[in-house]
Amino acid sequence: MAISLSFLATHLVLLVTSFGVLANGLLDPHFYDKVCPQALPVIKSIVEDAIKQEERMGASLLRLHFHDCFVNGCDGSVLLDDTDTFIGEKNAAPNVNSLRGYEVIDRIKSALYYVCRGNVVSCADIVAVAARDSVVALGGPSYQVELGRRDARTASQAAANNSIPAPTLDFSGLVSNFASHGLTIQDLVLLSGAHTLGFARCTTFRARLYNETWTLDGSLASSLKYICPSESGDGDDNLAQLDGTPVKFDTVYYDWLLQRKGLLHSDQQLYKGDGSGSDGLVKFYSKNAKAFWEDFGVAMLRMGALSPLTGTDGEIRMDCGKVN
Repeated sequence: MAISLSFLATHLVLLVTSFGVLANGLLDPHFYDKVCPQALPVIKSIVEDAIKQEERMGASLLRLHFHDCFVNGCDGSVLLDDTDTFIGEKNAAPNVNSLRGYEVIDRIKSALYYVCRGNVVSCADIVAVAARDSVVALGGPSYQVELGRRDARTASQAAANNSIPAPTLDFSGLVSNFASHGLTIQDLVLLSGAHTLGFARCTTFRARLYNETWTLDGSLASSLKYICPSESGDGDDNLAQLDGTPVKFDTVYYDWLLQRKGLLHSDQQLYKGDGSGSDGLVKFYSKNAKAFWEDFGVAMLRMGALSPLTGTDGEIRMDCGKVN
């Protein structure tokens, strides 16, 4: 397939803006090279082991990073338990009974304390690296992770409820949400491409399944109704895969959007089939896996640079679920 000049220009813009992220000097991919050179190999090993035990965990760890970064930046706040002084993010509507992988992060933290001979690696950095290693473990691209984040001393359930994009958002709402984080429509399409991995609960797609029949493939809808009955409370936690290969990082997610098989309302909003919105980007990435792999890594880099705590801000938690 020929690549249009407009897509080449868009690809170039994404790469150029990524250099701006790198140039801010706040984060450094070699941050732990001298203080704990074994840090990244340890994270990789534990992530790979967790995914061998349960392939779905890869998608969960990737999602954990997204939900961390979209609430006051990539600061590990999503890991904090509730305290007497704040209600954390774990029980926010987008996370409760849904967000997973906390125990894997805790396992990594404990191992790093031993390997690094002290409290050296932040929980926020562990989450960021674990997300990348999950993508790689499931057949996706490796990309450079900027490091040096510190951990927040507080968390906010209200901020999580307000900042994490809901699966019911229309295209304009998704664009607005991402723009509020300094992210573009292309970032939206690329980061949504993470839905090439994983599953979603019935509660997140029930309304689409029974109310949006004109935008949902009939065969898929029929099979989903066995998983997700129409009555609320019946099968709420039952899972459906987000694309046809839920434990393989590929471009099938975009293929499904072209076939009106987007599981979530917010997924299908990325492709309406009328040439509007992000239709062109979805078509492009469905046919250009190499471009998707490259650009996905850049988008993750941009997301990973959202409002990090660095220098003397925040802390490096001893326990990822508790403030020191």
